[in-house]
Amino acid sequence: MVQRIKSFTFRNGSLLLTIGVFFLVYFIGGQLYPAMQKPQVFFNLFINDSSLLLVSIGMTMVILSGGGGIDLSVGGVIALVSTASAALLRSGVSPYIVLPLMILLGVALGGLMGWIIQVLKVQPFIATLMGLFFARGMAYIISLTSVTITNDLYKTFALTPIYIPFFRNTYIYPTTLVGPIMLLVAIYLSFFTRFGRTIYAMGNNEQSALLMGLPVARTKILVYAFSGLCSALAGIVFSMSLLAGYGQFANGMELDSIASVVIGGTSLVGGIGNVTGTLFGVLIHGAIVSILQFNGTLSSWWTRIGVGVLTLIAIGIQSIFTIRAKHS
Repeated sequence: MVQRIKSFTFRNGSLLLTIGVFFLVYFIGGQLYPAMQKPQVFFNLFINDSSLLLVSIGMTMVILSGGGGIDLSVGGVIALVSTASAALLRSGVSPYIVLPLMILLGVALGGLMGWIIQVLKVQPFIATLMGLFFARGMAYIISLTSVTITNDLYKTFALTPIYIPFFRNTYIYPTTLVGPIMLLVAIYLSFFTRFGRTIYAMGNNEQSALLMGLPVARTKILVYAFSGLCSALAGIVFSMSLLAGYGQFANGMELDSIASVVIGGTSLVGGIGNVTGTLFGVLIHGAIVSILQFNGTLSSWWTRIGVGVLTLIAIGIQSIFTIRAKHS
């Protein structure tokens, strides 16, 4: 029994540490600012970071696939989806047509980048950076200014509170549920499907995955298509939450996403980590932002500093676990 506990702790050390860091950060915030102890403040982490959670889920799957996998296009796709959907709605197109179109747009862009990476052998950094420039540039071609959304369906999703049982006057919004639902989908794909097993096999050793007869090429393209899906959903959530579309939206979110994934215990070399850790990485980011908001006197750049320090610590801890694994 003791051996099993030690084995579990060793295999999930980064995840357990991430969970511990989140509760520690939130506890310290609650002690410094008692208002943070209110349940609504905790649920605000999901409300405020719903788009970040979505893109981080897709980013986790990409990084897990290994081969230097990374998706720098996520912020640009959010900007493009929000601007394109706002422009279409302003032109009178039904939201029931706009929503699936935006999802298809995200999947197509992600799949195209995956194809370029796999077939043309372009480095993921270059291919997805190109995707970032293309998506954000297209957003500005559609409109140089913010486009307001007045559609009733979008307003309903943006403004209708869903009250949490057993918590008085505590609520979330319908858009907040998209992230947790996609998290469950990603957990299922990761651990209960051949697609997920192939991702982990690729991340550990792509050549071995090929020798085992796994569909590496198809999986790599699908991984980027899945990230595009998550980015499109994040763009829809972003546009619904702000009731607007703009090419400047989500500027730098790709970096916040990568940081959340790394803090969550996913190795940048692939094959190690899971989306559950990513959830807590996103929550740590949100908790730091909340503490700064309650303080009211510190610059928002302290969020970047805090996330940067935690990312460096997370990378160091991953290195320690990797070294121990090699010598065990």
